[in-house]
Amino acid sequence: MAKRISIDPTVCHGQACIKGTRIPVHQIMRMMANGDTIEELLEEYPSLSREDILACFDYAASLAEEELTPID
Repeated sequence: MAKRISIDPTVCHGQACIKGTRIPVHQIMRMMANGDTIEELLEEYPSLSREDILACFDYAASLAEEELTPID
């Protein structure tokens, strides 16, 4: 994941992005949550690879694993 996801305060206000792009991880995750497929994302963002998108999943899973938030 660290090879594909970067957090730089000078890029996208420090949001986690796919390394070498200005595409935030949250944007990819939101698009997937709204029904886009990996294939559609690869068509829309030709500079991305399947591994970049999978790294977004890994990053999001890491955040969810660390955070304990009660659900009402």
